[in-house]
Amino acid sequence: MALMTREEYIESLRKLDLKVYMFGKRVENVVDNPIIRPSMNSVAMTYELAQQDEYKDLLTTKSHLTGETVNRFTHIHQSTDDLVKKIKMQRLLGQKTASCFQRCVGMDAFNALYSTTYEMDKEYGTNYHERFKKYLLMAQENDWTVDGAMTDPKGDRGLSPSKQADPDLFLHINEVREDGIIVTGAKCHQTGSLNSHEHIFMPTQALSDDDKDYAVSFAVPSDVEGMFMILGRQSCDTRKLEEGADIDLGNSGFGGHECLVVLDHVFVPNERVFMCRENKYAGLLVERFAGYHRQSYACKTGVGDVLIGAAALAADYNGAAKASHIKDKLIEMMHLNETMWACSVACSYEGYKTESGAYLIDLLLANVCKQNVTRFPYDIARYAEDIAGGLMVTLPSEADFRHPELGPVMKKYYSGKVGTSTENRLRVLRLIENLCLGTAAVGYRTESMHGAGSPQAQRIMISRQGNLPAKKQMAREIAHIDVSKDDI
Repeated sequence: MALMTREEYIESLRKLDLKVYMFGKRVENVVDNPIIRPSMNSVAMTYELAQQDEYKDLLTTKSHLTGETVNRFTHIHQSTDDLVKKIKMQRLLGQKTASCFQRCVGMDAFNALYSTTYEMDKEYGTNYHERFKKYLLMAQENDWTVDGAMTDPKGDRGLSPSKQADPDLFLHINEVREDGIIVTGAKCHQTGSLNSHEHIFMPTQALSDDDKDYAVSFAVPSDVEGMFMILGRQSCDTRKLEEGADIDLGNSGFGGHECLVVLDHVFVPNERVFMCRENKYAGLLVERFAGYHRQSYACKTGVGDVLIGAAALAADYNGAAKASHIKDKLIEMMHLNETMWACSVACSYEGYKTESGAYLIDLLLANVCKQNVTRFPYDIARYAEDIAGGLMVTLPSEADFRHPELGPVMKKYYSGKVGTSTENRLRVLRLIENLCLGTAAVGYRTESMHGAGSPQAQRIMISRQGNLPAKKQMAREIAHIDVSKDDI
Protein backbone atom coordinates (compact mmCIF):
# COMPACT_ATOMS: atom_id res chain seq x y z
CA MET A 1 0.00 0.00 0.00
CA ALA A 2 2.28 2.80 -1.21
CA LEU A 3 -0.53 5.36 -1.36
CA MET A 4 -3.61 5.42 0.84
CA THR A 5 -6.89 6.95 -0.22
CA ARG A 6 -8.65 9.50 1.96
CA GLU A 7 -11.06 6.82 3.18
CA GLU A 8 -8.27 4.33 3.93
CA TYR A 9 -6.45 6.97 5.94
CA ILE A 10 -9.50 7.71 8.08
CA GLU A 11 -10.15 4.03 8.69
CA SER A 12 -6.49 3.46 9.59
CA LEU A 13 -6.86 5.97 12.44
CA ARG A 14 -9.78 3.99 13.83
CA LYS A 15 -7.41 1.08 14.41
CA LEU A 16 -5.25 3.13 16.80
CA ASP A 17 -5.89 3.00 20.54
CA LEU A 18 -4.98 6.62 21.16
CA LYS A 19 -5.02 7.96 24.70
CA VAL A 20 -6.41 11.47 24.27
CA TYR A 21 -7.85 13.87 26.85
CA MET A 22 -9.94 16.98 26.24
CA PHE A 23 -11.80 19.17 28.75
CA GLY A 24 -10.75 16.85 31.57
CA LYS A 25 -12.14 13.67 30.03
CA ARG A 26 -10.75 10.91 27.85
CA VAL A 27 -11.94 11.07 24.24
CA GLU A 28 -13.28 7.62 23.41
CA ASN A 29 -13.85 8.21 19.67
CA VAL A 30 -11.12 10.48 18.37
CA VAL A 31 -11.97 10.11 14.67
CA ASP A 32 -15.59 11.24 14.90
CA ASN A 33 -15.24 13.87 17.62
CA PRO A 34 -16.68 17.13 16.18
CA ILE A 35 -13.85 19.26 17.59
CA ILE A 36 -11.09 16.98 16.26
CA ARG A 37 -12.63 15.85 12.96
CA PRO A 38 -11.97 19.07 10.97
CA SER A 39 -8.25 18.77 11.71
CA MET A 40 -8.33 15.17 10.48
CA ASN A 41 -10.04 16.36 7.29
CA SER A 42 -7.08 18.66 6.65
CA VAL A 43 -4.65 15.74 6.81
CA ALA A 44 -7.00 13.65 4.68
CA MET A 45 -6.63 16.26 1.93
CA THR A 46 -2.96 15.24 1.58
CA TYR A 47 -4.18 11.75 0.69
CA GLU A 48 -7.09 12.90 -1.47
CA LEU A 49 -5.02 15.16 -3.75
CA ALA A 50 -2.35 12.48 -4.15
CA GLN A 51 -4.99 10.35 -5.92
CA GLN A 52 -5.91 13.08 -8.41
CA ASP A 53 -4.07 13.27 -11.74
CA GLU A 54 -4.06 17.08 -11.61
CA TYR A 55 -1.94 17.12 -8.46
CA LYS A 56 0.10 13.91 -8.60
CA ASP A 57 3.26 15.69 -9.73
CA LEU A 58 3.26 17.74 -6.52
CA LEU A 59 1.78 15.26 -4.04
CA THR A 60 3.68 12.14 -5.14
CA THR A 61 7.17 11.20 -6.27
CA LYS A 62 9.48 8.20 -6.65
CA SER A 63 11.19 6.84 -3.54
CA HIS A 64 14.96 7.00 -3.89
CA LEU A 65 15.06 3.79 -1.84
CA THR A 66 12.68 1.62 -3.88
CA GLY A 67 11.73 3.51 -7.04
CA GLU A 68 8.09 3.09 -6.03
CA THR A 69 5.55 5.94 -6.04
CA VAL A 70 5.18 7.47 -2.57
CA ASN A 71 3.47 10.46 -1.03
CA ARG A 72 5.85 13.44 -1.06
CA PHE A 73 5.32 13.82 2.69
CA THR A 74 7.36 10.61 3.19
CA HIS A 75 10.09 11.53 0.68
CA ILE A 76 13.77 12.46 1.13
CA HIS A 77 14.57 15.45 -1.10
CA GLN A 78 16.91 14.44 -3.92
CA SER A 79 17.24 17.75 -5.78
CA THR A 80 16.36 21.42 -5.67
CA ASP A 81 13.37 20.49 -7.82
CA ASP A 82 12.15 18.33 -4.93
CA LEU A 83 12.60 21.25 -2.54
CA VAL A 84 10.58 23.55 -4.80
CA LYS A 85 7.82 20.99 -5.37
CA LYS A 86 7.57 20.57 -1.62
CA ILE A 87 6.67 24.22 -1.06
CA LYS A 88 4.36 24.32 -4.08
CA MET A 89 2.53 21.36 -2.54
CA GLN A 90 2.32 23.20 0.78
CA ARG A 91 0.92 26.37 -0.76
CA LEU A 92 -1.66 24.31 -2.66
CA LEU A 93 -2.78 22.52 0.49
CA GLY A 94 -3.02 25.84 2.33
CA GLN A 95 -5.32 27.07 -0.43
CA LYS A 96 -7.43 23.91 -0.28
CA THR A 97 -7.86 23.76 3.51
CA ALA A 98 -7.23 27.30 4.81
CA SER A 99 -5.66 25.57 7.79
CA CYS A 100 -2.71 23.49 8.94
CA PHE A 101 -2.56 20.10 7.20
CA GLN A 102 -0.08 18.77 9.75
CA ARG A 103 2.19 16.38 7.81
CA CYS A 104 5.01 18.89 7.31
CA VAL A 105 6.66 18.32 10.69
CA GLY A 106 7.09 14.61 10.01
CA MET A 107 8.45 15.25 6.51
CA ASP A 108 10.94 17.76 7.86
CA ALA A 109 11.97 15.37 10.64
CA PHE A 110 12.58 12.63 8.04
CA ASN A 111 14.90 14.85 6.04
CA ALA A 112 16.79 16.26 9.02
CA LEU A 113 17.36 12.78 10.49
CA TYR A 114 18.40 11.28 7.16
CA SER A 115 21.48 13.47 6.74
CA THR A 116 22.29 13.78 10.46
CA THR A 117 22.28 10.03 11.12
CA TYR A 118 24.53 9.54 8.08
CA GLU A 119 27.10 11.94 9.50
CA MET A 120 26.82 10.46 13.01
CA ASP A 121 27.53 7.01 11.66
CA LYS A 122 30.52 8.30 9.72
CA GLU A 123 32.11 9.69 12.90
CA TYR A 124 31.08 7.09 15.46
CA GLY A 125 30.65 3.90 13.45
CA THR A 126 27.06 3.54 14.64
CA ASN A 127 24.24 2.17 12.49
CA TYR A 128 21.58 4.83 13.04
CA HIS A 129 21.33 5.66 9.34
CA GLU A 130 20.47 2.10 8.34
CA ARG A 131 17.94 1.90 11.16
CA PHE A 132 16.37 5.12 9.99
CA LYS A 133 16.22 4.02 6.36
CA LYS A 134 14.37 0.86 7.40
CA TYR A 135 11.93 2.97 9.39
CA LEU A 136 11.51 5.35 6.46
CA LEU A 137 10.69 2.41 4.19
CA MET A 138 7.87 1.44 6.55
CA ALA A 139 6.58 5.01 6.54
CA GLN A 140 6.62 5.10 2.74
CA GLU A 141 5.09 1.66 2.25
CA ASN A 142 2.30 2.35 4.75
CA ASP A 143 1.87 6.03 3.76
CA TRP A 144 2.02 7.02 7.41
CA THR A 145 1.31 10.46 8.78
CA VAL A 146 4.14 11.04 11.23
CA ASP A 147 4.26 13.78 13.84
CA GLY A 148 7.66 15.40 14.31
CA ALA A 149 8.08 16.24 18.00
CA MET A 150 10.81 18.66 19.03
CA THR A 151 9.63 21.32 21.51
CA ASP A 152 10.14 20.46 25.17
CA PRO A 153 8.29 22.26 28.00
CA LYS A 154 11.75 23.67 29.03
CA GLY A 155 10.79 24.78 32.56
CA ASP A 156 13.26 27.46 33.68
CA ARG A 157 14.67 28.84 30.44
CA GLY A 158 17.75 30.03 32.31
CA LEU A 159 18.81 26.48 33.17
CA SER A 160 20.12 23.67 30.99
CA PRO A 161 18.12 20.42 30.80
CA SER A 162 20.23 18.60 33.39
CA LYS A 163 19.97 21.51 35.85
CA GLN A 164 16.16 21.67 35.88
CA ALA A 165 14.38 21.07 39.19
CA ASP A 166 12.35 18.38 37.42
CA PRO A 167 14.35 16.31 34.90
CA ASP A 168 11.16 15.48 32.96
CA LEU A 169 10.84 19.08 31.70
CA PHE A 170 13.07 17.93 28.85
CA LEU A 171 12.53 14.52 27.24
CA HIS A 172 15.33 12.25 28.40
CA ILE A 173 16.68 8.72 28.61
CA ASN A 174 15.88 6.94 31.87
CA GLU A 175 17.69 3.74 31.05
CA VAL A 176 19.68 2.16 28.22
CA ARG A 177 18.96 -1.57 27.97
CA GLU A 178 20.39 -4.24 25.73
CA ASP A 179 17.23 -4.25 23.61
CA GLY A 180 16.35 -0.54 23.68
CA ILE A 181 15.86 2.55 25.82
CA ILE A 182 13.33 3.87 28.36
CA VAL A 183 12.35 7.54 27.97
CA THR A 184 10.32 10.04 30.00
CA GLY A 185 9.23 13.61 29.38
CA ALA A 186 6.86 15.57 27.17
CA LYS A 187 6.64 17.62 23.98
CA CYS A 188 4.51 20.78 23.75
CA HIS A 189 2.56 22.36 20.89
CA GLN A 190 2.49 19.13 18.89
CA THR A 191 0.70 19.73 15.61
CA GLY A 192 -1.39 16.88 14.29
CA SER A 193 -0.59 14.37 17.03
CA LEU A 194 -4.11 12.96 17.12
CA ASN A 195 -4.10 12.43 13.36
CA SER A 196 -0.70 10.71 13.17
CA HIS A 197 0.09 7.02 12.95
CA GLU A 198 3.57 7.55 14.38
CA HIS A 199 5.66 10.09 16.30
CA ILE A 200 9.34 10.92 15.76
CA PHE A 201 11.00 12.61 18.75
CA MET A 202 14.06 14.86 18.56
CA PRO A 203 16.07 17.04 20.97
CA THR A 204 14.97 20.64 21.23
CA GLN A 205 18.36 22.39 21.40
CA ALA A 206 22.14 22.00 21.25
CA LEU A 207 23.36 20.01 24.26
CA SER A 208 26.55 19.88 26.35
CA ASP A 209 28.26 16.79 27.72
CA ASP A 210 26.33 17.30 30.97
CA ASP A 211 23.08 16.88 29.00
CA LYS A 212 23.87 13.62 27.18
CA ASP A 213 20.72 11.91 28.45
CA TYR A 214 18.66 14.52 26.61
CA ALA A 215 20.33 13.81 23.27
CA VAL A 216 17.80 11.28 22.05
CA SER A 217 15.81 10.70 18.89
CA PHE A 218 13.44 7.82 18.20
CA ALA A 219 10.11 6.79 16.68
CA VAL A 220 7.12 5.15 18.34
CA PRO A 221 3.55 4.32 17.30
CA SER A 222 1.09 6.99 18.42
CA ASP A 223 -0.67 4.48 20.69
CA VAL A 224 2.51 3.12 22.30
CA GLU A 225 2.12 2.11 25.95
CA GLY A 226 2.97 4.95 28.33
CA MET A 227 2.18 7.83 25.93
CA PHE A 228 -0.90 10.06 26.06
CA MET A 229 -2.02 13.43 24.70
CA ILE A 230 -3.90 16.42 26.08
CA LEU A 231 -5.62 18.52 23.41
CA GLY A 232 -4.94 22.26 23.45
CA ARG A 233 -7.77 24.81 23.60
CA GLN A 234 -8.51 27.09 20.69
CA SER A 235 -10.63 30.21 20.50
CA CYS A 236 -14.20 29.38 19.42
CA ASP A 237 -13.49 25.63 19.56
CA THR A 238 -16.77 24.67 21.25
CA ARG A 239 -18.76 26.24 18.43
CA LYS A 240 -18.20 22.88 16.72
CA LEU A 241 -20.35 21.27 19.41
CA GLU A 242 -23.35 23.50 18.73
CA GLU A 243 -26.25 21.79 17.00
CA GLY A 244 -26.43 22.69 13.32
CA ALA A 245 -23.31 24.87 13.46
CA ASP A 246 -22.24 25.96 9.99
CA ILE A 247 -21.95 29.71 9.36
CA ASP A 248 -20.51 30.39 12.81
CA LEU A 249 -17.62 27.99 12.20
CA GLY A 250 -16.18 30.06 9.36
CA ASN A 251 -14.33 27.02 8.03
CA SER A 252 -16.56 24.08 8.90
CA GLY A 253 -14.65 21.46 6.94
CA PHE A 254 -11.04 21.93 7.99
CA GLY A 255 -8.86 22.88 10.93
CA GLY A 256 -5.78 22.09 12.97
CA HIS A 257 -4.88 21.18 16.53
CA GLU A 258 -2.02 21.19 19.01
CA CYS A 259 -1.36 18.76 21.87
CA LEU A 260 0.79 18.21 24.91
CA VAL A 261 2.30 14.76 24.33
CA VAL A 262 3.42 12.99 27.51
CA LEU A 263 5.72 9.95 27.68
CA ASP A 264 5.88 8.09 30.99
CA HIS A 265 8.66 5.48 30.95
CA VAL A 266 8.06 4.50 27.33
CA PHE A 267 10.14 1.63 25.97
CA VAL A 268 11.71 2.13 22.51
CA PRO A 269 13.34 -0.88 20.80
CA ASN A 270 16.82 -0.37 19.36
CA GLU A 271 15.66 -0.50 15.73
CA ARG A 272 13.61 2.65 16.35
CA VAL A 273 16.38 4.62 18.12
CA PHE A 274 18.21 7.15 15.90
CA MET A 275 20.27 9.05 18.50
CA CYS A 276 21.30 7.92 21.96
CA ARG A 277 23.51 10.34 23.93
CA GLU A 278 25.43 11.65 20.87
CA ASN A 279 25.02 15.20 22.18
CA LYS A 280 27.53 16.60 19.66
CA TYR A 281 24.92 16.09 16.92
CA ALA A 282 21.87 17.38 18.78
CA GLY A 283 22.47 20.95 17.65
CA LEU A 284 22.99 19.91 14.02
CA LEU A 285 19.73 17.92 14.02
CA VAL A 286 17.84 20.86 15.51
CA GLU A 287 19.41 23.29 13.04
CA ARG A 288 18.51 21.17 10.01
CA PHE A 289 14.99 20.37 11.17
CA ALA A 290 14.38 24.04 11.96
CA GLY A 291 15.70 25.05 8.54
CA TYR A 292 13.45 22.62 6.69
CA HIS A 293 10.48 23.61 8.82
CA ARG A 294 11.08 27.33 8.32
CA GLN A 295 11.09 26.67 4.58
CA SER A 296 7.78 24.86 5.13
CA TYR A 297 6.10 28.09 6.14
CA ALA A 298 5.30 28.49 2.48
CA CYS A 299 2.03 26.97 3.69
CA LYS A 300 1.15 30.33 5.21
CA THR A 301 1.04 31.86 1.73
CA GLY A 302 -1.65 29.36 0.72
CA VAL A 303 -3.76 30.25 3.75
CA GLY A 304 -2.91 33.88 3.05
CA ASP A 305 -4.35 33.50 -0.46
CA VAL A 306 -7.66 32.44 1.10
CA LEU A 307 -7.63 35.31 3.60
CA ILE A 308 -6.87 37.85 0.87
CA GLY A 309 -9.72 36.43 -1.19
CA ALA A 310 -12.05 36.61 1.81
CA ALA A 311 -11.11 40.25 2.44
CA ALA A 312 -11.78 41.10 -1.22
CA LEU A 313 -15.17 39.36 -1.00
CA ALA A 314 -15.98 41.28 2.17
CA ALA A 315 -15.25 44.51 0.32
CA ASP A 316 -17.61 43.37 -2.46
CA TYR A 317 -20.43 42.60 -0.01
CA ASN A 318 -19.81 45.86 1.85
CA GLY A 319 -20.08 47.81 -1.41
CA ALA A 320 -16.58 49.22 -0.87
CA ALA A 321 -14.55 47.35 -3.46
CA LYS A 322 -13.99 50.41 -5.64
CA ALA A 323 -12.59 52.58 -2.84
CA SER A 324 -8.93 53.41 -3.52
CA HIS A 325 -7.81 52.65 0.04
CA ILE A 326 -9.42 49.19 -0.15
CA LYS A 327 -7.61 48.45 -3.41
CA ASP A 328 -4.35 49.65 -1.87
CA LYS A 329 -4.76 47.45 1.20
CA LEU A 330 -5.45 44.39 -0.93
CA ILE A 331 -2.34 45.14 -2.99
CA GLU A 332 -0.27 45.41 0.17
CA MET A 333 -1.67 42.10 1.43
CA MET A 334 -0.66 40.42 -1.82
CA HIS A 335 2.77 42.07 -1.71
CA LEU A 336 3.43 40.75 1.81
CA ASN A 337 2.16 37.28 0.94
CA GLU A 338 4.32 37.00 -2.18
CA THR A 339 7.36 38.28 -0.28
CA MET A 340 7.03 35.34 2.11
CA TRP A 341 6.67 33.05 -0.87
CA ALA A 342 9.72 34.51 -2.59
CA CYS A 343 11.94 33.72 0.39
CA SER A 344 10.69 30.16 0.56
CA VAL A 345 11.33 29.71 -3.17
CA ALA A 346 14.79 31.26 -2.86
CA CYS A 347 15.93 29.00 0.00
CA SER A 348 14.70 26.01 -2.02
CA TYR A 349 16.49 26.90 -5.25
CA GLU A 350 19.67 27.65 -3.30
CA GLY A 351 19.57 24.22 -1.66
CA TYR A 352 22.53 21.86 -1.90
CA LYS A 353 23.43 18.18 -1.64
CA THR A 354 24.63 16.82 1.72
CA GLU A 355 27.03 13.90 2.19
CA SER A 356 24.05 11.57 2.58
CA GLY A 357 22.75 12.50 -0.87
CA ALA A 358 19.74 14.33 0.55
CA TYR A 359 19.26 17.98 -0.33
CA LEU A 360 19.27 20.71 2.33
CA ILE A 361 17.82 24.18 1.86
CA ASP A 362 19.88 27.34 2.17
CA LEU A 363 19.68 27.80 5.95
CA LEU A 364 20.17 31.59 5.91
CA LEU A 365 17.34 32.17 3.46
CA ALA A 366 15.10 29.66 5.27
CA ASN A 367 15.51 31.67 8.45
CA VAL A 368 14.85 34.93 6.60
CA CYS A 369 11.68 33.29 5.25
CA LYS A 370 10.45 32.42 8.74
CA GLN A 371 11.45 35.82 10.13
CA ASN A 372 9.10 37.39 7.59
CA VAL A 373 6.40 34.92 8.58
CA THR A 374 6.61 36.13 12.19
CA ARG A 375 5.54 39.58 10.96
CA PHE A 376 3.66 39.62 7.68
CA PRO A 377 0.64 37.44 8.57
CA TYR A 378 -0.10 39.86 11.40
CA ASP A 379 -0.20 42.74 8.93
CA ILE A 380 -2.24 40.72 6.44
CA ALA A 381 -4.72 39.84 9.20
CA ARG A 382 -4.87 43.47 10.31
CA TYR A 383 -5.74 44.62 6.80
CA ALA A 384 -8.35 41.86 6.49
CA GLU A 385 -9.98 42.93 9.76
CA ASP A 386 -9.89 46.55 8.62
CA ILE A 387 -11.57 45.75 5.30
CA ALA A 388 -14.13 43.42 6.90
CA GLY A 389 -15.35 46.00 9.39
CA GLY A 390 -16.47 45.70 13.00
CA LEU A 391 -19.31 43.32 12.18
CA MET A 392 -16.73 40.55 12.01
CA VAL A 393 -16.50 40.55 15.82
CA THR A 394 -19.96 41.80 16.83
CA LEU A 395 -22.08 39.51 14.66
CA PRO A 396 -24.83 37.63 16.57
CA SER A 397 -24.99 33.85 16.40
CA GLU A 398 -26.16 31.63 13.59
CA ALA A 399 -28.99 30.50 15.88
CA ASP A 400 -30.28 34.08 15.85
CA PHE A 401 -29.97 34.22 12.09
CA ARG A 402 -32.00 31.01 11.75
CA HIS A 403 -34.64 32.18 14.27
CA PRO A 404 -38.07 32.75 12.66
CA GLU A 405 -38.45 36.21 14.20
CA LEU A 406 -34.86 37.39 14.65
CA GLY A 407 -33.64 36.10 11.31
CA PRO A 408 -35.58 38.60 9.18
CA VAL A 409 -34.31 41.41 11.43
CA MET A 410 -30.71 40.32 10.90
CA LYS A 411 -31.21 39.96 7.15
CA LYS A 412 -32.58 43.49 7.04
CA TYR A 413 -29.99 45.25 9.16
CA TYR A 414 -26.95 43.22 8.12
CA SER A 415 -27.60 43.47 4.40
CA GLY A 416 -24.79 44.84 2.30
CA LYS A 417 -24.49 45.82 -1.33
CA VAL A 418 -27.78 45.75 -3.21
CA GLY A 419 -28.25 42.46 -5.03
CA THR A 420 -26.04 40.39 -2.70
CA SER A 421 -26.97 37.74 -0.16
CA THR A 422 -26.85 38.68 3.53
CA GLU A 423 -26.08 35.08 4.41
CA ASN A 424 -23.11 35.02 2.07
CA ARG A 425 -21.87 38.26 3.60
CA LEU A 426 -22.04 36.69 7.06
CA ARG A 427 -20.28 33.56 5.86
CA VAL A 428 -17.26 35.44 4.56
CA LEU A 429 -17.08 37.54 7.73
CA ARG A 430 -17.04 34.36 9.82
CA LEU A 431 -14.29 32.96 7.60
CA ILE A 432 -12.17 36.06 8.25
CA GLU A 433 -12.88 35.75 11.97
CA ASN A 434 -11.84 32.10 11.85
CA LEU A 435 -8.57 32.87 10.09
CA CYS A 436 -7.67 35.90 12.19
CA LEU A 437 -9.12 35.15 15.63
CA GLY A 438 -10.72 31.70 15.76
CA THR A 439 -9.54 28.11 15.57
CA ALA A 440 -7.62 28.63 12.31
CA ALA A 441 -5.64 31.46 13.91
CA VAL A 442 -3.63 28.73 15.64
CA GLY A 443 -2.46 27.59 12.21
CA TYR A 444 -2.11 31.04 10.69
CA ARG A 445 -1.81 34.11 12.87
CA THR A 446 -0.44 33.00 16.26
CA GLU A 447 1.43 29.97 14.98
CA SER A 448 3.22 32.23 12.51
CA MET A 449 5.00 33.77 15.50
CA HIS A 450 6.19 30.70 17.41
CA GLY A 451 5.90 27.75 15.02
CA ALA A 452 9.34 26.43 13.94
CA GLY A 453 10.90 28.66 16.57
CA SER A 454 10.24 32.14 17.91
CA PRO A 455 11.54 35.25 16.09
CA GLN A 456 14.71 35.34 18.20
CA ALA A 457 15.59 31.80 17.13
CA GLN A 458 15.69 32.91 13.49
CA ARG A 459 17.69 36.03 14.33
CA ILE A 460 20.32 33.89 16.04
CA MET A 461 20.58 31.71 12.93
CA ILE A 462 20.67 34.73 10.63
CA SER A 463 23.58 36.06 12.72
CA ARG A 464 25.40 32.73 12.43
CA GLN A 465 24.72 32.20 8.74
CA GLY A 466 25.04 35.82 7.58
CA ASN A 467 28.89 35.75 7.43
CA LEU A 468 29.43 39.29 8.71
CA PRO A 469 33.26 38.96 8.62
CA ALA A 470 33.15 38.31 4.88
CA LYS A 471 30.95 41.35 4.39
CA LYS A 472 33.41 43.49 6.37
CA GLN A 473 36.24 42.27 4.16
CA MET A 474 34.30 43.23 1.03
CA ALA A 475 33.94 46.75 2.42
CA ARG A 476 37.65 46.92 3.32
CA GLU A 477 38.67 45.97 -0.21
CA ILE A 478 36.37 48.51 -1.86
CA ALA A 479 37.46 51.29 0.53
CA HIS A 480 41.19 50.32 0.34
CA ILE A 481 41.39 49.96 4.13
CA ASP A 482 44.82 49.15 5.57
CA VAL A 483 43.98 46.76 8.44
CA SER A 484 47.46 47.25 9.94
CA LYS A 485 46.40 50.73 11.04
CA ASP A 486 43.42 49.45 13.04
CA ASP A 487 43.16 47.80 16.42
CA ILE A 488 39.65 46.32 15.92
